[in-house]
Amino acid sequence: MKKFAFLALVLFTLASLASAQEDKSKRPSPPASASCAFSDGKTVKIDYSSPRMKGRKIFGGLVPYGQIWRTGANESTTFVTTADVAVGGQNVPAGSYTIFTVPAADKWTLVISKKTGEWGTDYPGESNDLVRVPMSASKTSGPVENFTIAFDQAGKKCTLNMDWENTRASVDVAEK
Repeated sequence: MKKFAFLALVLFTLASLASAQEDKSKRPSPPASASCAFSDGKTVKIDYSSPRMKGRKIFGGLVPYGQIWRTGANESTTFVTTADVAVGGQNVPAGSYTIFTVPAADKWTLVISKKTGEWGTDYPGESNDLVRVPMSASKTSGPVENFTIAFDQAGKKCTLNMDWENTRASVDVAEK
């Protein structure tokens, strides 16, 4: 009986180690990142997981309009800035945050949460919001299979773009 218990413990430990060593790049929604570098070397970086459309109706379907969305897949989407920034005109001090969005057909809301470390689906509630910022929404020129976050840099600001299905949501990020 002791041999069986020991063998079970060894197998459990090996299985736990194997899952901890998981290659996240092989997930159906692999990790991705986007960054913006300001002229003084300070940055804004977003780490997220990039789900695929796979023929599904995304906005207004898989991702309901008017409800908080984790903005990606798997672990929470992180927003880390080494500079004090203005996001859509709202002050965001240098630091680490989690981001969520509230999509709508004609506009989105970017939610920057002070709470970090939760799983992606675990929105910690409005009491943990640092800011809620309006985002513009527009149509993409064609379908976007992979959810993508990117920055377009122009001068002293970056435009944060989130593209998926046939939608682009955007907001300006400027160093203060």
